[in-house]
Amino acid sequence: MKLRVIAVFYILIVFLSAFVFLRRIDSTEVYEIDMLELNEKVYDISKDLQTGKTPEELEKRYDCRIVLRSENSYESENNMYIRNGYSVFDYAVDGEIEGKIAFQARQDEYKLRKDREKTDLALMTLLALVLGLSVLGVVWYLYVRPFSELKVFAEHVSKGNLNVPLKMQKHNYFGAFTESFDRMREELKKASDRENEANRSKKELVAELSHDIKTPVATIKATCEVMEIKYKDPDVLEKVEVIKAKANSVDKLIDNMFKATLEELEELKVEPTEESSMILADMISELRFYGTVETRNEVPECLILVDTLRLEQVIDNIAGNSFKYAGTPLEIEFVSDELEMHILFMDRGPGVPEEEISLLTTKFYRGSVASGKDGSGLGLYLASVFMERMGGGLEVRNRDGGGFVVEIVLKKV
Repeated sequence: MKLRVIAVFYILIVFLSAFVFLRRIDSTEVYEIDMLELNEKVYDISKDLQTGKTPEELEKRYDCRIVLRSENSYESENNMYIRNGYSVFDYAVDGEIEGKIAFQARQDEYKLRKDREKTDLALMTLLALVLGLSVLGVVWYLYVRPFSELKVFAEHVSKGNLNVPLKMQKHNYFGAFTESFDRMREELKKASDRENEANRSKKELVAELSHDIKTPVATIKATCEVMEIKYKDPDVLEKVEVIKAKANSVDKLIDNMFKATLEELEELKVEPTEESSMILADMISELRFYGTVETRNEVPECLILVDTLRLEQVIDNIAGNSFKYAGTPLEIEFVSDELEMHILFMDRGPGVPEEEISLLTTKFYRGSVASGKDGSGLGLYLASVFMERMGGGLEVRNRDGGGFVVEIVLKKV
């Protein structure tokens, strides 16, 4: 920034100087230029005459007329030159006038000379600007720019962006200095990558353990509900109540673990591979442990691009939400086209208020229908993230005639 200010001041000084000289040229009258030059010529001619050079020779050289007092035509020629507007000067030797030297007035010539002086001034001004700005450019390129880049580099490092290298320039006078900073960035990046990898592994482990734990906990709670109906012994029912309470506590702890530890669940790895669509049949059949599942058609046979583990998490989450909030049988329909396979999960519950539908895939959001029921508000958010990273997608909407629909899109290979 300071170099720009210097450049601006330099340009102003050059133009101001040029303006002063231009005014000086314009203010000089032709008469002043004429007299100055003619007096110099008169002096030179007088010296040449005294050294023995002939008037004829000097008249050709200086474009003038010389009439000596010794000539008979002295008076008549002198008067003629005066009448015709010549500039007439005395030729004197030791204070005695020996003749006259006459010059014809040349207004056009001196105007042309002033124009040439202005042109020369413009060229000099341009040259001064080019040279001065070139010097400033070299100073910027060799000295200022490396430190400006270092400033930007330091800003990136301070913000934690360690992927922007500090480039080495061919003519950088601070090469070793720059290289040291870039090595520091590389070491910081390695340390940051190691830390991020450790945190990512920890988060993935927590997510996977939470998912694995929630399934048996749900089974324990379902078993307790069956035992409450089947057995009437107060002692047994008391123990069942304890087991059920502890299972609820574990379920809440898992939800708390999600909220406290998995603030950045989008870091979970999703690694899609080519799989047969028949894996969907096995995943759907396992949903019978949640409740009644009705499939409208068979799974279309094709190759799909999925991460099997993440897809299983998505389907389990959708089915679990359906049985938890709707409490009706779950209908599943497969729709296939040239590029994609769509799986529709439909319940017959009350649906969701229209103003809440767009928020259902937002992290930690829980709709009004979830009031009084356990949950973390992460299920559909995670499902949406996983499906997008598999190249597909997830949509939610209310069902015509009542109910709720979750549609997942799988990309075909």
